[in-house]
Amino acid sequence: MNLFDVYPLFDIEIVKGIGCRTYDKQGIEYLDLYGGHAVISVGHSHPYFVQKLTQQLETLVFYSNSIVNKLQIELATKLGKISGYPDYSLFLVNSGAEANENALKLASFHTGRSKVVAFNKSFHGRTSAAVRVTDNPQICAPINNGFDVEFLELNDIVSVRKALKNNDVCAVIIEGIQGVGGVRVPSPVFLEELSEACKETGTMLILDEIQSGYGRSGKFFAHQYANIRPDFITVAKGMGNGYPIGAVLISPEIKASYGLLGTTFGGSHLACTAALAVLDIIKAEHLVANAEKIGNYLMTELQKMPQIKEVRGLGLMIGIEFKDSVKELRNNLLFKKFIFTGASGTNTIRLLPPLCMSKLDADLFLGKFKQLL
Repeated sequence: MNLFDVYPLFDIEIVKGIGCRTYDKQGIEYLDLYGGHAVISVGHSHPYFVQKLTQQLETLVFYSNSIVNKLQIELATKLGKISGYPDYSLFLVNSGAEANENALKLASFHTGRSKVVAFNKSFHGRTSAAVRVTDNPQICAPINNGFDVEFLELNDIVSVRKALKNNDVCAVIIEGIQGVGGVRVPSPVFLEELSEACKETGTMLILDEIQSGYGRSGKFFAHQYANIRPDFITVAKGMGNGYPIGAVLISPEIKASYGLLGTTFGGSHLACTAALAVLDIIKAEHLVANAEKIGNYLMTELQKMPQIKEVRGLGLMIGIEFKDSVKELRNNLLFKKFIFTGASGTNTIRLLPPLCMSKLDADLFLGKFKQLL
């Protein structure tokens, strides 16, 4: 049997990671500026993270959601406090797509509506409803076209108000920072006006913080640069530092009932242990502040390079756009022992390193990057 060939692969095999460094099977070291697609939040093989997971492996890995799991309660309490949403409820799942799927479902349950507003260049996942609100027809199969979606231009509040005026939209879904779309940031003013428009029309606001959350932007959630409180916040990626876990943070006005949602593996003992360890490390090592500091430094230095068309982003979620394709540049960076990822189109590089990235790491990258340019 062969693997289903759907991934364009970097021509390396990573077998080990420590902090921001990864190593291939020959022992060659790479500076990880990809973070496994923004998944590695607190660094590879963090000793505390390894210790906590090892201890949990020795006691209980999994039992179903039909029994009490105090780790889930501890995670909800700690995440609420650290994120600034202590009054929200938590529904635990396995991935970002599943989080968005359940947020959209809850919005439809709550409003009795089915239409959704999303944004051009958006990416929200590959499951049925999540892929429907993703702006990429190539990955949306005919079976996914189950409800009406209107895609609008980011930061265009006039088009949003027009789309919501008939009071028939169940939800607006928006990324805290568009990732796949090229690291495009909604302005704080736009988010505040969007939130107000949703309130006026009884529309639920879903903030997809799957890639931009967990401190990556320099705040715990990227939308916290604006003065808003969404109805739903979806998280995953950096939440488990590589262990699969996702969640929906749900505002107090949304009421639960038995059987409304469900999951087999979501919120397992091992998954919750991973998520709790991540929160402990983020707090103890001040990684949100570090993401802001190192991210600002990187963006300032990158903006000085005349070959670059535009630098976008917040914290350690940075898009570097060129006039032409970056494929050769990205391959050269890989040859120079840096791991990168691209974004929408062919002319943008994304930086998504672990939040523990140091100034030494940043200077190492900047020096090699300047040489290649």
